[in-house]
Amino acid sequence: MDIYTIIPQVGGFFYTLVTFVVALSVIVAIHEYGHYIVGRWSGIHAEVFSLGFGPVLWSRPDKHGTVWQIAALPFGGYVKFLGDADAASGKDADTMAEIAEQDPAALRRTMHGAPLWARSATVAAGPIFNFIMSILIFTGVLMATGVARDPLTVGELHVLPGGSYELAVGDEVLAINGTAIPGKDDTAGRASLTDAISNAATMTYDVRRDGQELTIEGPNYFPPYISFVALNSAAMEIELQKDDVITGIDGTEIFAFNELKTRVEASNGAPLNLNIWRAGETFDVTLIPRRTDEPLADGGFATNWRIGIGGGLAFSPATEAAGLGEALVGGVTRTYGIMVSSLSGLKHMITGAISSCNMSGPLGIAKASGATASQGVTSFLMFIAFLSTAVGLLNLFPIPVLDGGHLVFYAYEAVIGKPPSDKVLKVLMTIGLVLILSLMVFALSNDIFC
Repeated sequence: MDIYTIIPQVGGFFYTLVTFVVALSVIVAIHEYGHYIVGRWSGIHAEVFSLGFGPVLWSRPDKHGTVWQIAALPFGGYVKFLGDADAASGKDADTMAEIAEQDPAALRRTMHGAPLWARSATVAAGPIFNFIMSILIFTGVLMATGVARDPLTVGELHVLPGGSYELAVGDEVLAINGTAIPGKDDTAGRASLTDAISNAATMTYDVRRDGQELTIEGPNYFPPYISFVALNSAAMEIELQKDDVITGIDGTEIFAFNELKTRVEASNGAPLNLNIWRAGETFDVTLIPRRTDEPLADGGFATNWRIGIGGGLAFSPATEAAGLGEALVGGVTRTYGIMVSSLSGLKHMITGAISSCNMSGPLGIAKASGATASQGVTSFLMFIAFLSTAVGLLNLFPIPVLDGGHLVFYAYEAVIGKPPSDKVLKVLMTIGLVLILSLMVFALSNDIFC
């Protein structure tokens, strides 16, 4: 190994580290700001708002008496409210006793002396702000990228190995091989179109062009074109790229994505030799499909062999601006879907229905942050939104130390009429800390050994 080999590896490491820190810092800042601002609105005083842990690099007090600071270890953050003993909001009994002696009315400004509703709202605000951020990012991306125009219209023709075709930008596609293009909600029509699409290199397109209806020749509607490469996949490992076209498998020429999908699923994990076409150049690669657990619409999971690529049409559909209402619904739906699939995945991992390797740790998340950032701002923002939802959901788990654990304590207080004793809380917080650390070690081992 020489210096010319080391430099790209070092550069890649720092790029991954920086993108991971940026993604995590944004998510943590939003989460902790939720705690801070709702606590302030609720009359609870925040003494410190820290982005990061460890030695303080920069700090500044504001007019409300809160010290805002950036610490040396940028892998988390916290808000320390008046009366807290630590970043996990453990009770500082000495401080509480001192406040009670000097100014009993000031207990209302502490985290542990505030009304139950104020404490509950302050704790719940962190995860809720994570969900709100995810919704806003998904909504913004949808508004920026738009939605496919109806009727289906050719926006951009992908460069494919077959060369030029009669299909042109601006054509409204009415039918493929004689089967009409279905509307957005026409499930039966989509099934009919799928049946009508063959594995041939070319197809007949019925299009409307400049007010005239024409029947022309075009490429396979679903060619073996790579629209995206999945994170931590076999395809990413051998550096396949967006816009690559897979033209053959094990010496057999293919023209349709379904041919590729069928061969991969039937491989049973055996190596596949692929012929790749990239911007006019051809080369061969060998990869090994991986068993992949995929969420189903009914909440279950299906396990299939995958190489980690997504397909697409022979062209990018033209888009039109999405309205705020439509985009917002899409943002909420996407965020809710991540929550449902995450909970379903956890359930299936616990029961052994799917592999526990589906859980990524800090190394896997860092690698994913670097990979998505390299694919562009939109991909990186989508990754942040996905991770923000996951962080918000994790914090709602009923584990002491996490926000969900505190909410369980508050629910107990609401029912019984008094909180658990300080001694019990300390024991439960210790148990919660052990559980979280064990989960982190388990996830880290997945990053290393899976």
